[in-house]
Amino acid sequence: MTTASSALWPFSGKKDKVVPVNSERESQELAASAMLAQARQAENAGRVGKAQGLYQTIVKRYAFTPSAAEASFQNALIIRQNGKMDDAFDAFQTFILSYRDSPHFSDAIEKQYEIAEEAKGGKKQRGMLLISMKMNSSEVIKFYEKIIKNAPFGKFAPLAQFSIAEIQQDLKEKDKAVEAYNKVVENYPNSSQAAEAQFRIGSISNIAAQRSEDASNLLAARDALRTYIATNPAGERKQETEMILNQVNTAEANQSLNVAKYYQRVGKTPAAAIYLNEALKFGSPEVSAEARTMLAELAAADPEGVSNAKKGPGQDYTALTAGNLKTRDDYVGPLAPELARLSQKPRMRTGDEGFVPIPLQEPTLPLRPGAAAPGAGSLLPPVLDTEKPALLPVPPSPSAPSMLQPSPSSTLPVPPAPSTSKPAS
Repeated sequence: MTTASSALWPFSGKKDKVVPVNSERESQELAASAMLAQARQAENAGRVGKAQGLYQTIVKRYAFTPSAAEASFQNALIIRQNGKMDDAFDAFQTFILSYRDSPHFSDAIEKQYEIAEEAKGGKKQRGMLLISMKMNSSEVIKFYEKIIKNAPFGKFAPLAQFSIAEIQQDLKEKDKAVEAYNKVVENYPNSSQAAEAQFRIGSISNIAAQRSEDASNLLAARDALRTYIATNPAGERKQETEMILNQVNTAEANQSLNVAKYYQRVGKTPAAAIYLNEALKFGSPEVSAEARTMLAELAAADPEGVSNAKKGPGQDYTALTAGNLKTRDDYVGPLAPELARLSQKPRMRTGDEGFVPIPLQEPTLPLRPGAAAPGAGSLLPPVLDTEKPALLPVPPSPSAPSMLQPSPSSTLPVPPAPSTSKPAS
């Protein structure tokens, strides 16, 4: 016989509900269905208060029936129309935690997202009217966080995460906003919000760079904007992204030009040349023209200092290091050719150079010492005539008489045959 068992309800850690046995559950479902029909009739007749009371009674008395799930959702809808935002959100949250298998689960998540969006905008829609409302930003963020937790991979999760980032951006909290947008890109890369989040990371970092001299903001902005262009070559924000990227490059070029002027004043020509090359790399036409003029003046005044800053076709920042290396007391010269080869990274072969084919003719097998033909299956190397003879005797070939068997003329004593006579009694 099946007995009733206690259960946690609704996931509160308290054993305040008892799961009915099968026979009892069937009777409860019949009673709950009848009460649910009455509640719907009352709601259709405009008696919303009575309907809501019936819905709540069903949930309280018959919590483990399908009708209770329906009643809980309908009760949340009534609170959504007439109650406060936080009360409506909590009502749907109770339904989600209690009846995750209900067909209304996705609808409840959608309703929660609608409530959060209205709270974010500061207005609540009631019928055809928009009623102004106020809610703390931290409370709205908690709404979105619960939506993500309820369905981390649902269609409203990236929307909720993006809204969190927008709230942080509106609050002028740059670091939190960038972190929130990064979560959209990392957790939901295939969503339509990922591209916009990537663009906003670059835009926010660009604004921060204009307000401060922190070079890290310029670097973050350029990386984000380049990533957007690479991942969205035909994106709606491409033209705007390229414009902002030009602003970032111009700002970084101006910073490099100012640093180069400082090093020029203090007489550090190599450092000034390095930053002038950076200005040429990222600069606008005006910045590039000024950087070229300064670089020509440096080259005329200190050609050796400028040459020390060159690297290959562009700049060589290792020239000074290599020169100082040879003057060190512990310098013993370059690496041996074999060590230098081992230190190189492996690369793919593009031609026939260094390619040695496998020989088609089998090598000669090693010979047994003194034999005219190779020993079958021998893996020992052949013994040269110049080598010393083996310390152990070499066994004879199978066709020669064995050296271990005694010859017929052996003088060894032969033991007598055993006697077959019985001993005397």
